[in-house]
Amino acid sequence: MTILITNKKAEFDYEIVDRFEAGIILSGEEVKAIRGGKVDFSGSHVKIIGSEMFVINLHIGITSVEPRRSRKLLVSRAELTSLGTRVKEKKLVFMPLSLYNKGRLIKLEVGVGRGRKQFEKREELKKRDIQRNIDMGTY
Repeated sequence: MTILITNKKAEFDYEIVDRFEAGIILSGEEVKAIRGGKVDFSGSHVKIIGSEMFVINLHIGITSVEPRRSRKLLVSRAELTSLGTRVKEKKLVFMPLSLYNKGRLIKLEVGVGRGRKQFEKREELKKRDIQRNIDMGTY
């Protein structure tokens, strides 16, 4: 498993409760763009529409197809229903965390999490700064 691209902003904006992997339906040109690192996670999210799961607004840098189109995720029906009910009752959200290859397949790691408030984000930054200073020996 080689991680190709990660969504660093999701780790900061959301408190990740659970993670799972899903296959993603792509064209050949999109796979080449992903392996080349031409992916932007900004503004992307995962949504259940009907009885299917989609990643919406994930930008894959290609020219022949719309780069921000919705792409279907491949998740088992049992997993989809259990995740859907859990997200609804606990008011959680889905967000894409990383794209990686597993053999010759491209997989999307999806996180289930809760949005952080602004003061929680500031506290996280303070903790990182303190830990960085301790590691460098300047604190």
